[in-house]
Amino acid sequence: MGTTGTERGPHMATTAASPALRCELLGPLRALRDGVEIPLGPPKQRAVLAVLLLQEGRPLSYDGLVEAVWGGAPPVHVRNLVQKYVSGLRRALGDGPELSWTGTGYLLTGAEADDLRERRRLVDQALAARDAGDLRRAGELARRAEELWRGDFAEGLQAPYLAAERLRWAEKRLTVLEARLAGAIELGQSFEYVHELVRLVAAHPLRERLAELLMLALCRTGRPTDALTAYEAARHRLAEAMGADPGPALRSLHERILRQDPELLPVPVVSVP
Repeated sequence: MGTTGTERGPHMATTAASPALRCELLGPLRALRDGVEIPLGPPKQRAVLAVLLLQEGRPLSYDGLVEAVWGGAPPVHVRNLVQKYVSGLRRALGDGPELSWTGTGYLLTGAEADDLRERRRLVDQALAARDAGDLRRAGELARRAEELWRGDFAEGLQAPYLAAERLRWAEKRLTVLEARLAGAIELGQSFEYVHELVRLVAAHPLRERLAELLMLALCRTGRPTDALTAYEAARHRLAEAMGADPGPALRSLHERILRQDPELLPVPVVSVP
């Protein structure tokens, strides 16, 4: 079964999508023709489309499709259901996209997950800008990538393959967000992101990178005591949930705060031209 690749991986789908059709997975699955959303049928039919979109122009065997959508205990009449949903998708997608049987698997061409392709391009550009030292542009590109999200990945669709992809994309989303916030702090924009970091730490209490960024932002806004309090809260959460101490990065930042490292003092805001 195909995967969606890495952030720096090759772009999606070798077959160009119909200009009039746009498919999106960063939120509830939807397909729009000339900007108008088209009905895609019942949930399992939509799950079949989502799985095929994620194959990026590669055929998926019948067994692979069944496992992806229903897991190891499919219904008795699953073959009839697959045929029904494939026929329903052909009618729903209309002219342009083609959903065919190759003899070895189902192949969807002429359609792709456009928002995933756009996000990948923006993240790649943000990484390149960061590597070039242009943190302001990197942050702007990462912000635009974040704006493509409309909810959870393939939100509301129940299928084992999509559940795994949902977890993977949630991790990718958080990683990009952390990099954007780290860049903003380095640019001296800590004050405007402290509240967002407090919210993120509450939502992801065991994610040490977010606690680290919150501590750093608090220091950079002249609140080292609050940063130490944030560390103690993170340490307590980790001990209670996992019986573990904070990792090296969090401990190192804590030690730097205690010894009043001058590099943690507030820095001037970098103005945006």
